[in-house]
Amino acid sequence: MDYRNPAECLSLLPSLQLSKVDETHAVLSKIVGGLLDALPAPNQHLEVLEAARPVIARIQADMSSRYADHPLPPDSEENGTLLEVVNLWHNLARSYAQIARHDAQMGTLEDQRALLAQRRVHYAGQVLIEYFRAHRSLPAGLWTEVHESFAAAESTGLLRARVSDPLNTLWKAQSPMEAYIAILLVDLANPFGRTGHELLWICRWAQRFAPYCSLDTETEGRKPTVYGLDLGADHGLRPLGLLNKSIGLRSFDGSKLAGQIQAVFTQFKQGVTPASLGLGDDCTLDTSARLLVSLYRPWGLASAGRRFPRRGSRGQVELTSDWLAIGFHIQGRLFEQPRSYGLTTSFKSDMALMTFGERAPEAPSKLHGASHRSDAEKLGLVCERWNLLDQSVGGFRLEQRPHAERLEHHQLVGLKPLDGEYFLLGQVSWLMYRDDGVLEIGVYVLPGVPRVVAARPLASRPGQREPYQQAFLIPANKGLKVENSLILPAGWYRQNRVVEVFDGGKSTQLRLSKDALKGANFDQVRFEAIAPEAP
Repeated sequence: MDYRNPAECLSLLPSLQLSKVDETHAVLSKIVGGLLDALPAPNQHLEVLEAARPVIARIQADMSSRYADHPLPPDSEENGTLLEVVNLWHNLARSYAQIARHDAQMGTLEDQRALLAQRRVHYAGQVLIEYFRAHRSLPAGLWTEVHESFAAAESTGLLRARVSDPLNTLWKAQSPMEAYIAILLVDLANPFGRTGHELLWICRWAQRFAPYCSLDTETEGRKPTVYGLDLGADHGLRPLGLLNKSIGLRSFDGSKLAGQIQAVFTQFKQGVTPASLGLGDDCTLDTSARLLVSLYRPWGLASAGRRFPRRGSRGQVELTSDWLAIGFHIQGRLFEQPRSYGLTTSFKSDMALMTFGERAPEAPSKLHGASHRSDAEKLGLVCERWNLLDQSVGGFRLEQRPHAERLEHHQLVGLKPLDGEYFLLGQVSWLMYRDDGVLEIGVYVLPGVPRVVAARPLASRPGQREPYQQAFLIPANKGLKVENSLILPAGWYRQNRVVEVFDGGKSTQLRLSKDALKGANFDQVRFEAIAPEAP
């Protein structure tokens, strides 16, 4: 097989088997790479690439699904898969650029210049997105290549010319400008803080909403918080106030997009489904609404600046994501069933419950004499130590070469700086591996000082008594503007559900009123106390 011959490549495409992912990916890589080296006639080269686009998109998605659900360490077995996927995206962007340059001398594809520009921008952006998907830091120069593809499209005068793109789920068409803006929107969406499914939806929605955004060369008089772009810099959008004046400076306007997102929420309230709004038939109403809320400000309201400015810090932070260990470090002892309810207080017999089905080491129900850390070591509940990079009132940026514990997006963690007074609760907001194998994470600290309580759903039948489970209470604090809230295991929240909470030696019935924060393994909920019935 001559992968440098367009006719032979074209005849090979129908025989490719999608079920044989690795084999098909290897063939597609040879076709794209072979034609890139051979420099065939531009029209023949373009014909092969266009015919291959659907199968390339399908196979690339299958390959990337192998690492999309968890951050990918550089020394992982799937690191080679990432490099193969990235290499194919990169060669596709180079191929469309090469066709445009080659045809500039021949003039056979004059009517395809906008398509060549749009494809080049799109595939240059896919390289960036693949690193986001793997939660890996971006290699130097990737943004520069994206900006160069945009500048090349701008020089054609066809930046806003829409071309057919069957892979664009909603519009089935896209301009080079829209392809570029879609990439910028993905970058604004905190991609390192998204799960594989969330990033997939964000990429789709970025294409859906890109037509409502614009880039302008006029930057004078704009507010410093408006997003801007420097085509000569190796990064994406930044607040204009942080950028130096240059001929490559552009201002970003997402105000129309803000109105579009508001219109989507209005239609949600009217019962319109996400699928009918072009958001996808794999998105539930609740999931779509939550994700759009998180995108509304960065996409539509420009940069708000950090609510709590970060400052560089040094030191270490103790952190654990184990539910039982979090409670142990907050209260200094293991969780036990309340004695007054006549249930067993044997730690051994209740271990399966407290660890949500996982096995844990046997231990006495009380801790005697030894230091807190020594007790934690005996029970296997020791916190890992992370280096502190910077911090704000709202959270921490930490780094560590990972050991045994594997973190997930939106997971509840317990943490305490070594010089801190309290063990606090936090949520993992983003994760990213650097090329040196060090993992960086951002942790949002839940405001307030937590304490351990025992909780259980109210029995559905008289006389039925479910065991309590460990939960956390964050008391109201006017100074911190914190309301009372409970941290319960994931899936517990249902509006108006009643739970029993044992705290401070007494039991109280609470009605859950609002889901304040939903995490991977927890629900933070608001509640109201139910007055006891009169005798």
